[in-house]
Amino acid sequence: MSKRMELEFGAEKLSLAVPEATNLLRLPEIRPLADPAGAILTALATPLGSPSFSSLVRACRNRQADPSAVIVISDNTRPVPYCGPDGILEPLLSQLREGGVRRITILVATGTHREMTADELRAILTPSAFQADVTIVNHDCRDESSLRCIGRTRRGTDIWLNRHYLDADLKILTGLVEPHFMAGVSGGPKSICPGLVGEKATTVFHGARMMADVRAASLQLESNPCQEEAMEVATKAGVDFIINVTIGRNRQLTGVFAGALEQAHRAAAERVMTESIIPIPSEYDVVVTHAGFVGINHYQAAKAAVEASRAVRAGGTLILAANNTDKNPVGGPHYRQLLPLLTELGIDELERRLLSADWTFVPEQWELQMWGRALRKLGDPNRLVYCSPQLTGMAFHGLPGCDGGTGLTGNLRGRDLAEAMVQQSIDRALAAQPDSRVAVLADGPYGVPRIENG
Repeated sequence: MSKRMELEFGAEKLSLAVPEATNLLRLPEIRPLADPAGAILTALATPLGSPSFSSLVRACRNRQADPSAVIVISDNTRPVPYCGPDGILEPLLSQLREGGVRRITILVATGTHREMTADELRAILTPSAFQADVTIVNHDCRDESSLRCIGRTRRGTDIWLNRHYLDADLKILTGLVEPHFMAGVSGGPKSICPGLVGEKATTVFHGARMMADVRAASLQLESNPCQEEAMEVATKAGVDFIINVTIGRNRQLTGVFAGALEQAHRAAAERVMTESIIPIPSEYDVVVTHAGFVGINHYQAAKAAVEASRAVRAGGTLILAANNTDKNPVGGPHYRQLLPLLTELGIDELERRLLSADWTFVPEQWELQMWGRALRKLGDPNRLVYCSPQLTGMAFHGLPGCDGGTGLTGNLRGRDLAEAMVQQSIDRALAAQPDSRVAVLADGPYGVPRIENG
């Protein structure tokens, strides 16, 4: 006996035939805010640990004859609601303008990601972001002329930071708080580190030793070295105000947290840590998941693999669907250069080399270690089946795991091809082990499976 389940695939759904006993693992249903626009205004008026946003703007205007403000935003790998009825950007711009601020920079915290294109920016930003008093800047971690050093952290990071941010009179961070497989949760200080730092600063923040630390994991805030480093950098850089949000399954606002950096981010993080855990009775033989909104390329899809590996037994099978729509569906040049080493050397030898004193740090090497976490749990890299219509056939060469499209014929494309890839992968896993316990992880990288009482 079988039944059908749906799996998210970008803006579309895959319809899959699965065994009758398959468990659907999903986050608890969180009711969206009834009045998101009102909640945003309330959060700006009564923030945590801070005067109201409008009073901060007035105070800045009183100190400076012609004040400037910077609003740091996430790039399009994060579904932050910047426009529309849930949009957090328009209220910020309106109150800045009402307070007499006429020099506004919207700074895209790309980290080591590529810059956003004009079309991509127009797709996520509110229309008034394109008025004459606003300048939109993509952070470039490799452009040393756009950076300035403000000191060193206790762990030895030389803090080279975006000068547009440092030079602004009023510094505002925005972001989404959700589980993050290295930093515990996203948002807060991550807008600055790694969002606005120079590439060399990632040598420590994403260095091999920090990535090998078991405390650098989802929903782990206390003693998490990534979170601690990010907060230290952000504190040294200075933050006047943040507005962070949480969202539900349909990407509607479920919470707005504004105010001082540590207080507002901690409040959002505590909400996420109670709402993002998916209790499971035990591990499964086969887990099917998807790469989520963030999984625009193979680099980003590692998040889904790491979280799903929590639910699969050692030696089990992990089937990952990913809609890799980025213009570079594998990832950046450093990642593409290093990725074959994961297959050629194996997980343990690769990590040994990354940790050795004679290894020269390469940006984006950290994501290989993250893939390594998932592959180590599976035991055999071939137990990972990657199902992306953009990365199949010759395009899959050099990637870890198995190509979910192997053996498929016909002229399938896009969603239809992805559905066939995932269905074939499920059928093959069940043919090899008919009594497999199967689970479908409906929320992809946004849910964190945890064994009950474990």
